[in-house]
Amino acid sequence: MSTAENHLIERLPRGDRLHLLALCRPVQLELAQVLGEPGAPTRYVYFPVDGFISLLTRSGGQSGLEVGLVGREGMLGAQLALGVPMVPVHALVQGAGLAWRIGSRAFRSELERSAALQRDLNRYIYVLMAQLTTSAACLRFHGIGPRLARWLLMSQDRAHADRFRVTHEFLAFMLGVRRVGITQAAGLLQRRGLISYHRGEVTVLDRTGLEAAACSCYGADLRIYAQLLT
Repeated sequence: MSTAENHLIERLPRGDRLHLLALCRPVQLELAQVLGEPGAPTRYVYFPVDGFISLLTRSGGQSGLEVGLVGREGMLGAQLALGVPMVPVHALVQGAGLAWRIGSRAFRSELERSAALQRDLNRYIYVLMAQLTTSAACLRFHGIGPRLARWLLMSQDRAHADRFRVTHEFLAFMLGVRRVGITQAAGLLQRRGLISYHRGEVTVLDRTGLEAAACSCYGADLRIYAQLLT
């Protein structure tokens, strides 16, 4: 078991935290594993510890677009806190790693038992809503390069490492652009010495420079999370 922990679980009072963890089991999230489909019943809630999950929306048979990212800072299945049992988005594991998993029925019972859990999930749902609206504005107003830099920073934050695996094809899928656009944008970041990319593996070389290259949406996401959940 990793010494790291999920932030939402860490925030709970000790008694509530131990009670929730006693109902959870550790599971290994596998790369490209599907954890939920829109409209399907929510079977499990996941609290990532090392892994992270992309939230995707699809329309008209298109391949999909990433509208959110869940890592150690959050959880998958927050809709249960609203009394909604259906999965709202396509959930795909983007980074393999450990997570705590709990069945939806047991989780709903915990929500009724723990006022602290319900309070923090209400705040986290607000953070997710802000992330969704930021992603929509980012897609409309910002270029591929700044969006790619933002995405790499978000992924690094959740991978908790300077190096993580991702292909140009997967990046194009996540950002809703053509592969050639990703190749050009990633090439520019490499030439500036901000990242290196080799055989599907990205290494962040200059975190400060990458933050400067990213659009303002990255900082906006950090600020709203800090205001509500730190």
